Amino acid sequence: MSISLVPGVDLHVIPTTKYKTIKLYIRFAETLSKETISQRTLLSNLLETNSLNYSTQADISKKLADMYGASFGFQVSKKGDSHYLTLVLNIVNEKFLPHHENILAEAIDFIKEVLFYPNRSEAAFDLETFEREKTNLIEYIESIYDDKQSEAALKLQDLYFQDNDQQTPSFGTIKDLEKVTANSLSAYYDWMLANNAVDILVIGDVDEEELLSLVKILPFEPRTSPFSPGFYHQPARQNLLEKKEQQPVVQSKLNLGFRTGIYYHETDYFPLQVFNGLFGGFPHSKLFMNVREKESMAYYTSSSIDTFRGYLTVQTGIEGKNKERVLELIQEQLESLKHGDITDEELLQTKEMLRTHYILSLDNGSALLEKSYLMSKYPKACLSDEEWLACLNQVTVEDIKRVANQVTLEAVYFLEGSLSYEED
Repeated sequence: MSISLVPGVDLHVIPTTKYKTIKLYIRFAETLSKETISQRTLLSNLLETNSLNYSTQADISKKLADMYGASFGFQVSKKGDSHYLTLVLNIVNEKFLPHHENILAEAIDFIKEVLFYPNRSEAAFDLETFEREKTNLIEYIESIYDDKQSEAALKLQDLYFQDNDQQTPSFGTIKDLEKVTANSLSAYYDWMLANNAVDILVIGDVDEEELLSLVKILPFEPRTSPFSPGFYHQPARQNLLEKKEQQPVVQSKLNLGFRTGIYYHETDYFPLQVFNGLFGGFPHSKLFMNVREKESMAYYTSSSIDTFRGYLTVQTGIEGKNKERVLELIQEQLESLKHGDITDEELLQTKEMLRTHYILSLDNGSALLEKSYLMSKYPKACLSDEEWLACLNQVTVEDIKRVANQVTLEAVYFLEGSLSYEED
């Protein structure tokens, strides 16, 4: 069931007896903007920590324990030209409780409290909570950059994309975070609550009409400016961008950014899935078998695709002295796919692994909620399981060759380690 509660606020329900729990998302979506990403991440941390009537994290933890060990939190993410702030709540199905308490109604009341009654006064968030969570978030962002594999991926993103919004990580930046005050965040919270597109997604053994009556207690007002998520399209670059940095680490990181021009459930979406599996997505891929195993030129190597931005990345951990040879080998693997150098066994194995991943996702409540959300926003994604698997099965070597010839290297980021293993 999908129904509009008020303009811009939709409810999607997936009734199933498969699980003993009920999972609920409330997603706030807006156009991706560097100006608000850091605010949204800090806001998600504040709303998760306390509220007006649950003034400490211990109070929230006690309430979750009272709801038979419910789990609760917020997530931030970006997809295409959109940024999402998502409340996630998992509760036990009351049918499995001894006295059949109405946990779902209690859970909706809890959501109303944390979303609509935050810990603030006089148009500012509680200063003690604000300062603590701001400090915690700064330390968290610093820890991400301490992981050199993550840092290389983010530095490649910054190099590859031409748009400041796309260059910014989904969790924001320390520089932008330092500008946020308890007052400015409170003002942004009010704006988000009134203007973001809202989707409430529920999966579990629920009565749809009862759920509908329950969520109506959430005081969402109509959105005045309807939001529709979309893809991010970037003009092709004429020249290859390269950036090199050196740090006192042992293992060098060589990351490559490719343009695909292929988008979620648009033309060549399924051939791209198979191409990526053959290129670097799976353990039998050409990058893994030839760069890592046969040539022993990488400690790790893989590829991944972003079909909301037409973007493909290759990540490697190497010895710095091998950079040029690794670049050469990666290009050789791409060229082999451009020429259709694919055995029947490789093609079959790749399709089988994609099929297995898809079927496993059908048993994952979170994956099903994400799928439901995307199907509600992107009509071309509205395929039955049988149709999805049939589209995968129809991919040919010629299709893969066509995709491979669209894939163009546009950015190379090299984080060179200045230490040797002997020095370490």
